Amino acid sequence: MRDDTSTNPSPHALSSAQPFLTDLEAKLGYSFRDLSLLLRALTHRSFVNEHEGEGLRHNESLEFLGDAVLGFIVSARVFRSYPELTEGALSKVKAFLVSAVNLLRMAETMNLGEHIRISRGEERTGGRKKRAILVDTYEAVIGAVYLDGGIEAVSRCVENQLAEVLAGLDIAHLTYGDFKSALQEKLHDMGRPEPVYRVVQEVGPDHRKTFVVQVSVQDEVVAEAEGRTKKEAQQAAASLALRRLEAWAGRGESGAGDRPLTEG
Repeated sequence: MRDDTSTNPSPHALSSAQPFLTDLEAKLGYSFRDLSLLLRALTHRSFVNEHEGEGLRHNESLEFLGDAVLGFIVSARVFRSYPELTEGALSKVKAFLVSAVNLLRMAETMNLGEHIRISRGEERTGGRKKRAILVDTYEAVIGAVYLDGGIEAVSRCVENQLAEVLAGLDIAHLTYGDFKSALQEKLHDMGRPEPVYRVVQEVGPDHRKTFVVQVSVQDEVVAEAEGRTKKEAQQAAASLALRRLEAWAGRGESGAGDRPLTEG
């Protein structure tokens, strides 16, 4: 499937980019007919701004498309996999699968950061590892696969990547609770007070804002995470805090007393 959304880069530009594009195709499990679509999906706005006048196009509209395509494919997969669940339960499973935390995991599995075209400024500030850039680029790549190969091709691609996540999914936990509730229950069991969430940073324009949230217990910062909404960022921070507490408990340390949660 081809359309007028490709970047139409020069043959030389595509030829020079082909080795690293081919490497990503192997990780993605899909070969593009129109490599310019993949190249555009990997192009961050900062790169376009840095190369003003060269006719480049960034990946934000592909990200918009990929978000919608991903939501549809995941909804269909969840519906087929768990026909006995209620609408509310299905929504929670879908929300987890398309959450920034999960999409980041899939992007990192593909080493997507190595392939993104970003500005020198973003490079210096660790842009290749930033959650927002990785998640947005992943969605843009999904949009590009859809435009290039259609719904069947992108469905195969997404479902292959979701297979491992679905195999280890704890439906009971996802259906009847969330990370914030689970963290609160964990802290209660440890004899600790409720966690406090605080927005410490807001990045980007109003229509594309990223929120950075810290979760603290007794004025001690346990975890920090980001998301496209305050709620998503809080859930991501709670998830990281839970993992940290579980690792601490796994070392045989008691949660009682006043010992710092992050010690060691």
